[in-house]
Order: sequence, then C-alpha cells, then structure tokens
Amino acid sequence: MTKKIFAALLTAGLLLTGCADDSADVKGGNVVQAMPSNMPTFTAKNLDGQTVTNEIFASKKITVVNIWGTFCPPCIGEMPELGEMARNMPADAQLIGLVCDAEDGSAQIQDAKKIMREANANFVNIIPSDKALVDFLNNNFDAVPTTIFVNSKGEIVGQMIVGANVDGYKDELARLLK
Repeated sequence: MTKKIFAALLTAGLLLTGCADDSADVKGGNVVQAMPSNMPTFTAKNLDGQTVTNEIFASKKITVVNIWGTFCPPCIGEMPELGEMARNMPADAQLIGLVCDAEDGSAQIQDAKKIMREANANFVNIIPSDKALVDFLNNNFDAVPTTIFVNSKGEIVGQMIVGANVDGYKDELARLLK
C-alpha cells in the first residue's frame, strides 16, 4: 500500500472515529489490536532532513514513540505537553514522533514543522518514507495518536496507548524505567 493510500485510508477511518478517544488510559485504554513485537529495521529522514535509522533506540533504555498526524486535532493538541515531556525526560529515556501522513517533499512536512514550532515541541520526528516503516504503520495502527514504548534492542514493550494521554505516557514510562 502506498503512503498516499495509507494516509487517505487512515484519514477516512479517523474521520469516522474522531482520531482517537482523548480519554484512553494505560490500563483501560482503547487498545485496538495486539502490538507488534519489534520496530522494523529502517532508514528514514527526520523533519530537518537528517537520516535516522532504527539505531536511534540503542542509546536509551526506553524510547517513547508517539505516532501522530498533521490532520489530527488531539495529536496537535497534545504537542505542547509532549514538548514539555521531552524537555524533562530522564537521562535513560527519549521521545520521538512518527508523522504518519508526511512523506518526502509533502506539504505535511511543513505542516508538522509549524505544529512543532508553535507547540514549542523540540524532539525528533521521523518521516516514515522507508518501506519497512510504512508497512509497520500500515499493518499495526488504526488510530492516532498512538504511543508505544521501545527498548534499546528495538523491542516494543509495555502498553500501547491509543488517544491523547500524556499523563498515561509518563506513567507507563516510569513503570518501564523501574
């Protein structure tokens, strides 16, 4: 499935569901399906055009991965809190974003940069243009924002959280860092 088709299907599905439920939580949240066990091997670009690979996970015990879209009001709404979270991360953790509707050369890259700038959210955001990363998103996630947790080996750990719930992300991160 191409990136444009994925974005169109995701957008259509989210229009019917409202992106995701803002009230989702870690324990009783709207987890829509089982999580994959590992992040794929990928080479992609971030919003600044720099190359990012799956090695980004190796330097930290836990990486919080927030999958979001520029079309999603709850995603945009949580960006200021995510920016604050990223600035106050423990030394053995990091936050990255995956902008699900952006691709190389797309208008969504500029939209994502503007959203991040206006929210004072200065953390790495990956453009999922690599086939392995696109397939990973297409096959595993039905709503945004969705947040997953990845250990230094690239294994997905903990609870997937569907919906804007920064307090839930923080709670799950603290649990995983123990």
